[in-house]
Amino acid sequence: MSQLKAIQDENVALWLPRLAVQGGPRFLQIADALQAAVADGSLKPGDRLPPQRRLAAQLDVDLTTVTRAYDEARRRQLLEGRGARGTYVAAPKVELTAVLDLSMNTPPPPEGVDFDDLLKQGLSQVLMRTDNELLMNYHLGGGSEADRKAGARWLEPMFGHLDARQLVVCPGAQAAIAAAILALTAPGDVILAEPTSYPGLRAAAAQFGRHIIAVEADKHGMVPEMLEEACERHKPGLVYLNPTLQNPTAITMPERRRKAIAGVAKRCNVRIVEDDPYWRLAEAPPPPLAAFAPDQAIYISTLSKCLTPGLRVAFVLLRDPHERERFLGALRAFALMAAPLTAALATQWILDGSADGLLAGVRGEARLRHRMARTILAGRYSGAGDGLHVWLELPAYWTASQLARAADREGIAVTPADAFAMGSASVNAIRISLGSIQDRGRLQAGLHRLSQLLARRPESFGAAVV
Repeated sequence: MSQLKAIQDENVALWLPRLAVQGGPRFLQIADALQAAVADGSLKPGDRLPPQRRLAAQLDVDLTTVTRAYDEARRRQLLEGRGARGTYVAAPKVELTAVLDLSMNTPPPPEGVDFDDLLKQGLSQVLMRTDNELLMNYHLGGGSEADRKAGARWLEPMFGHLDARQLVVCPGAQAAIAAAILALTAPGDVILAEPTSYPGLRAAAAQFGRHIIAVEADKHGMVPEMLEEACERHKPGLVYLNPTLQNPTAITMPERRRKAIAGVAKRCNVRIVEDDPYWRLAEAPPPPLAAFAPDQAIYISTLSKCLTPGLRVAFVLLRDPHERERFLGALRAFALMAAPLTAALATQWILDGSADGLLAGVRGEARLRHRMARTILAGRYSGAGDGLHVWLELPAYWTASQLARAADREGIAVTPADAFAMGSASVNAIRISLGSIQDRGRLQAGLHRLSQLLARRPESFGAAVV
């Protein structure tokens, strides 16, 4: 045992810090010395550290200082306790290569916006100005009066002044889509959509026993003549459209096409669910379809896609009061309401201007990332220059599923076209999301790796023999 103690004392001597009077808190000096010794190999995984009392005596500090130093070293994952056997240098954590996620459509973190401070200030103002009892209670009317007024303010760029009573506050766009399907269609009804569209629509329709039929689209979106023909043939309950920076194709339907679609909806007396999460990210988008067919369209605008995913608040414009009540009844069947605290935070940010500031930051960062993607992907880039995603049509030697699997082996996640297919046919393409990787440098690296992968052929990936 004396030999083992001698070895341990020698190990201690190798990293034992000389505590400086002006060197900051002594427990941090000890933890920093431990970290440096592990980094340079003076202390190795499995080395036992001296008991805290002995180290305190050697350093001429009190026991509390050493205890705090060991706790800090554990927080840094440098040490591990093994019960009565003592404290040991921890084995290094295996740092697996993080997946570069280009598959999830989330707003990019805006440069120069202190999100932590924004969140703290917003919540502080909410708690200061709102009765806590209201924040912890049921709001069954589709949001508080203040929340609906904030929604009207948020939708002003699209519609001008709105009557806040026509708005419903929902816990996200997916809940709003589901409620619209339940309220306005019956089991077995047909929903018309573009051939490639938001997967959440397909999921909701399948759960509720509705059938999606794809209507032909071109470079401007759904073709009006084909929509009219489909309406006459299938008598749909709803038409679903995402006309601005469409997910996944990134197409923005021009104003002339929107007016034509609105005209079809009026003639055929069919309701449109206009899911428009990216309108406020787009550069000079046309007015919504709901502006041309106000009695036919249900308009959905979510904050999750243009501010932050955690802000699960969507504003739904429903002009018909009877339809609004049916919608609310359907919503209560599965979601009841938006969380009042989250809705109050959204309201606070909209009314004090924070939401507009955050939106401007997201919009600027998204456009910068699109420029990056355009440069790296060269002739393959087909984005709109704004929004959150790029629709990348593939060379003939790749299928979307092949490329997605190959990218996965390279540590990159992308979404193949079949995830968005509303029918049996699917284009040979992938969607690349530009916001989900927080660090711009890592996004750049991921895009470069993807570009290199696209330039190779699948046959260059030989199967392993084991």
